[in-house]
Amino acid sequence: MTRNKTLALLTAIGLIGAFCTACGEKHYADGTYKAQSAEYINDEDDSTAGNGYGVVELTISGGAITACTFHTYELDGTLKDEEYGKENGEIANRDFYNKAQKANAACEKYAEALVKTGSIKDVDAISGATVNYNEFVEAVGIALKDAETD
Repeated sequence: MTRNKTLALLTAIGLIGAFCTACGEKHYADGTYKAQSAEYINDEDDSTAGNGYGVVELTISGGAITACTFHTYELDGTLKDEEYGKENGEIANRDFYNKAQKANAACEKYAEALVKTGSIKDVDAISGATVNYNEFVEAVGIALKDAETD
């Protein structure tokens, strides 16, 4: 290959690389980033079921997501855990409790999927946990925005 062709090829490769970086490739600083989604309020009449928000904590190392936790909370700040869906410590409505616990279990699955895939675009919603999914995506987006270096 002649010197001019080599120079032209290297210039083209450099321009393509610069274009790809400018068109959406993000770079993240190493560290731990925590973010909260907006509050979700169920709009069904006389129902507070599902109200709350999500909090994600991401660890980035070498520019990649290496750890993630995601938890959801009721509007008063109470963690949604194994008690979520009970009334006064008792299961008053088995169907509601089962749905609440399924949504709660999805939080860990979303976090694991993000670490495994490395991209929020590759994390699929779990049926029955769509509200949590939306909170997760929003909180991850905020955390990654905070981690951006470019």
